[in-house]
Amino acid sequence: MIRYIIRRLLGAVVVVWVVSVVTFLIFQLAPKLSGQSPVYYYIAKQPPPKGSVQFRELEHAFGFDRPLLQQYWRWLTQIFKAHQVSNGSGESSACHLPCLGYSFKLHTQVSSLIWDAIPVSLGLAVGASLLWLVGGLLVGTISGLRPGSIFDRIGMVGTLTAVSVPIFFTGPILLLLVVYKWKWLPDVSYASITDDPVQWLKSMILPWIALAFAFAALYARLTRANMMETMSEDFIRTARAKGLPRRTVVLKHGLRAALTPIITIFGIDLGTLIGSMVITETVFNLKGLGWLSIQAIRGKDLPVIMGVTIIAAIALVVANVVVDVLYAVIDPRVRLS
Repeated sequence: MIRYIIRRLLGAVVVVWVVSVVTFLIFQLAPKLSGQSPVYYYIAKQPPPKGSVQFRELEHAFGFDRPLLQQYWRWLTQIFKAHQVSNGSGESSACHLPCLGYSFKLHTQVSSLIWDAIPVSLGLAVGASLLWLVGGLLVGTISGLRPGSIFDRIGMVGTLTAVSVPIFFTGPILLLLVVYKWKWLPDVSYASITDDPVQWLKSMILPWIALAFAFAALYARLTRANMMETMSEDFIRTARAKGLPRRTVVLKHGLRAALTPIITIFGIDLGTLIGSMVITETVFNLKGLGWLSIQAIRGKDLPVIMGVTIIAAIALVVANVVVDVLYAVIDPRVRLS
């Protein structure tokens, strides 16, 4: 088991390194392909004309006049050491560990922006994922055990409806009905869980429901299909023939075997959740990583965009490593692969 985990961790490190290379190349070469310089996306004020002495000084200050390999190595090593960042016009700021860059447009360190946004996105991701996982497994398990029943038909119609409705529709509808019309919840702004847990919970309930709505539908349908297939297997019939209680047959044998593909897609969905959180955080005015990435794209703030991209990639890789470990715990045959 230890060797299996070490192999997965080494593979994760390689993947993160490849992502860092691809991210750097995309965001450094894209401006040049459009006939511009990355300088335009690093400073807040209007840069001097391209080719002028002042412009060349800016490119030298940011290292854009160096070979591409040296630029990448400089960017990579500066993540792991504190240093002074200069904008080429006499202004410099300290960039502390981990230094993912400095935003001269926002006058703050990129890692500080990400660190402030992570608790919002983490709370949204954890709450929504628990909702869609529990809800999807519950509906899918009952439907799979009783195919063709009234509950199965209602559940499948509900999941089909949920899959067909996008988040940017369910979010405003929930706000309109729950907050403004029925007034079941007050229109509260986000508060940290450490500052005001009650207000934090009130501000997160609707975003959790909106984000979990579509995902729960997918998990319900997949769990239903897996349960129907698993409960017809020979080992289930053997367990029943031995006289095991129905609860043991369903939970210990049937559901455990059906959970293997669920865990796989759960890790992938959890790692790529930032794409869905962009819409959710925008609708509910939550200043998490999704909201931060939208603001950086609108402001053409390249250091912030690169920082969020790296963090999102690391989150996806970590989620996949956790899934691989859980996969091996549920199915020991995976450890031999």
